[in-house]
Amino acid sequence: MSAKEATARIKINKLLEAAGWRFFAEGNKPANIQLEPSITIKTQDLDALGQDFEKSSKGYIDFLLLNDKGFPFIVLEAKAENKSPLIGKEQARAYAKSQNCRFVILSNGNLHYFWDLKSGNPHIITHFPTPQSVLGYQKSVPDPKRLIAEPINDDFVALTQRPLYAEEAGWKNTAERQSFMIANDLRFLRPYQKNALLALQQAVKNGKDRFLFEMATGTGKTLTSAAVIKLFLRTGNARRVLFLVDRLELEDQAAKAFGKVLANDYKTVIYKENRDDWRRAEIVVTTVQSLLFNNKYQRLFSPTDFDLVISDEAHRSIGGNARAVFDFFIGYKLGMMQFSKYLFWRDGNIPPFQSC
Repeated sequence: MSAKEATARIKINKLLEAAGWRFFAEGNKPANIQLEPSITIKTQDLDALGQDFEKSSKGYIDFLLLNDKGFPFIVLEAKAENKSPLIGKEQARAYAKSQNCRFVILSNGNLHYFWDLKSGNPHIITHFPTPQSVLGYQKSVPDPKRLIAEPINDDFVALTQRPLYAEEAGWKNTAERQSFMIANDLRFLRPYQKNALLALQQAVKNGKDRFLFEMATGTGKTLTSAAVIKLFLRTGNARRVLFLVDRLELEDQAAKAFGKVLANDYKTVIYKENRDDWRRAEIVVTTVQSLLFNNKYQRLFSPTDFDLVISDEAHRSIGGNARAVFDFFIGYKLGMMQFSKYLFWRDGNIPPFQSC
């Protein structure tokens, strides 16, 4: 094995260990990393594990990560540091199918991709996902066709607030309708908000997974975000959504807004108030600064914990170091940006979104 091959494997071994994968049993927890049948592990020194593996007749040794029942779960295809992980893509796909695995990790020790074979192309990740996180991720099977086909009418959000509003006397009586809407705080999408969602559907149809909404102050970014969240959750293209803000007052404001319009179908929590049970909610609101503190986003979260990440005030909240939080999670990304701020993007470049 060359030095580059050994170095890559040592890094991969340590990344697996850091994410909670085990080469060896720990107490009542069995090992959940399996190598090719011809390979025997005789040492618990992760550095040595990088050196001691022998090449099989096929070339690189694949890691097979197991689920909590000991069945094949994820194929990890390793390449040398001087090679792109993507060169092993088709080999890994074939191996994954032979093992009935839905997920693949491609890595050269420095650059890593997580690939859900049921939802398109590999996504760059900076850390390996934890076993628990991928088990949760496995429960959903994204279907972009459902998202694209979902009808978007002006009452898209109102139907979550009050599903049978159209059958109520207060709505049917046109003279009382306005007071009925105010009394029940029913929220209807304005034409441009509905068009934003239609544009997002078209972007997904075109294979995009990053989007940018540019909206002037006072045009309802939060309501539009709520509609996007409902679209992804309702169609099964997200299990859980992360909503990032850059100020504490916006954190509380967003949580209350989502609670007001989506509470009948989905639970919203503020992360700092629900550190132990945030996984029970579909919508998690937090400040970028909170996740950046002591690298909390890397220590306490896994790349597969959220399927949709929305950055409110994107021109502020994902500049500089905050960008690392946004890119840490795989899946769909939406940036919400004030129209008047567009030209003042911090690094002088256009943000990394597909504009809708």
